[in-house]
Amino acid sequence: MKKEIGERLQSKDLKILIVEDDPTSEMMLEIMIEDYCKTPLIAFNGLEAVKLCKENPDIDFVLMDIKMQVLNGYEATKQIREFNKDLIIFAQTAFALPGDREKAIEAGCNDYISKPYSQSELKALINKYIMK
Repeated sequence: MKKEIGERLQSKDLKILIVEDDPTSEMMLEIMIEDYCKTPLIAFNGLEAVKLCKENPDIDFVLMDIKMQVLNGYEATKQIREFNKDLIIFAQTAFALPGDREKAIEAGCNDYISKPYSQSELKALINKYIMK
């Protein structure tokens, strides 16, 4: 698995799902992850995220916004965990409150990052998991 991810990383061919309801933030994330992925999958709410994860079991990791309409990131993560325990999911939110990190981990996220964050912070988080 690690070797396979390493090979796909070299060709910028990781399969990444961005779950973000704000179009500007979504576009920024696409730019921030371009070293890992040429064309990410995009979901604008948690319901779309769950559907895409079911349809694409080979997704390498998910950048999951927490505060969204239709289905929030916590609930979407819980639903994804029902059929995929191994998928790497990073929670992200601009409305960080005390306890949010713990709530994200409790919902099934692997880690948590608070907006705004830099490209280097995001890359460090991604590398922490894909280089394991």
